[in-house]
Amino acid sequence: MAQLQAVKGTRDIFPDEIARWHYVEGVIRSVAELYGFNEVRTPVFEYTELFQRGIGATTDIVGKEMFTFQPDPNGRSLTLRPEMTAGVMRACLQKNLLSQSPVSKLYYISDLFRKERPQAGRQRQFTQFGVELLGVSSPAAVAEVLTFMMQVFSSLGLHDLRLRINSLGDLDDRARYREALWDYFMPYQNDLDEPSKERLEKNPLRILDSKNPALKEMIAGAPRLYASLKQASVADFEKVLSYLDDRQIAYEVDYLLVRGLDYYCHAAFEVTSSELGAQDAIGGGGRYDGLATELGASKELPAVGFAVGMERLMIAMEKQGLFTTLNPHGPLVYVVVQQKGLTDHAMQVVFRLRKAGLKTEIDLAGRSMKAQMREANRMGSAYVLIIGQSEIESGHYSLKNLETSEQTSLDLDALTGVLHEAVTQESARP
Repeated sequence: MAQLQAVKGTRDIFPDEIARWHYVEGVIRSVAELYGFNEVRTPVFEYTELFQRGIGATTDIVGKEMFTFQPDPNGRSLTLRPEMTAGVMRACLQKNLLSQSPVSKLYYISDLFRKERPQAGRQRQFTQFGVELLGVSSPAAVAEVLTFMMQVFSSLGLHDLRLRINSLGDLDDRARYREALWDYFMPYQNDLDEPSKERLEKNPLRILDSKNPALKEMIAGAPRLYASLKQASVADFEKVLSYLDDRQIAYEVDYLLVRGLDYYCHAAFEVTSSELGAQDAIGGGGRYDGLATELGASKELPAVGFAVGMERLMIAMEKQGLFTTLNPHGPLVYVVVQQKGLTDHAMQVVFRLRKAGLKTEIDLAGRSMKAQMREANRMGSAYVLIIGQSEIESGHYSLKNLETSEQTSLDLDALTGVLHEAVTQESARP
């Protein structure tokens, strides 16, 4: 019988790598706290209709990439979430969250699922962190979430990132622009690839999001959405840019930038890294004022947010050497037992040390004292506590500092005090 393997497009994360995840997640949570965003968690699957109405039927996500099934007793189709914004909006509308406060600031770190061709930084099960600011989408709100995102990147030490931003205008602006794009691309219809031909009929804006290099020159000559914006939309966008200028956040206006989801309007943005090759986007977002009505709300709900791919983020960090000094700390103390008959007593000592808040390990495999010492060194333990018959009889235990080889004999209360002091000194180091 063949050995079972992980499903294609998924991966296992083991302890030697999980420290990186904990570190990045910790930075995200600390920045979220600074900005007053609170965590939200939504179900892994939703009714398929949520994504059809929220993301847009013409998008690749809905048309080609969703994991959809029908186990619902009432025959309603369910889908593993391919993105978070629609689900967060659904949850907030269902709970009537904005009745408690006119503005809601939420963030998430969540697993998502898409039927994509697996490659570096793109899996069928992947993780995103993001924020959703609901109840307001003013230029100040856009600047708030953009600054949040860029502060996470800077706090992680990432550099050489490229922030591109554009305005997609309101629904009227986009309607005029769709007509202009249709007029432009129609003479080239036979030169378009099959996905772009389909997009031409359903939503010409999506052609601008094509990654086909053969279409690059044609797309570069397309009309600019900016030329179709009414004056109010232009003023709104220029105010966002002024906030970025004030905060010395570098950006470039990319008039061909469109986001892949239909619910975006006005300011839209994307951050890329040269470390990622062709699939260079780390994250992006924008305003989506019309999403609430698409999901059945009686009126529009101003909103703005972004999402960042954790796997791509961590690839960029690794290539920039930002994990080289990040090592998971081993146990503070490793309890070494001289002979098997003393294990029960040693386990009691371990229990007391852990209860005192001290990170403690002990061998559970009954190995030799020499093997236990090797394991203590392998795990990076700061100390070993040796338990033999004489230690039990005297009530004094031998504590050895593995860095200095200094050894002392103390009762358990004094030993606990020494270890707590060691923890205090280590945490005080710059």
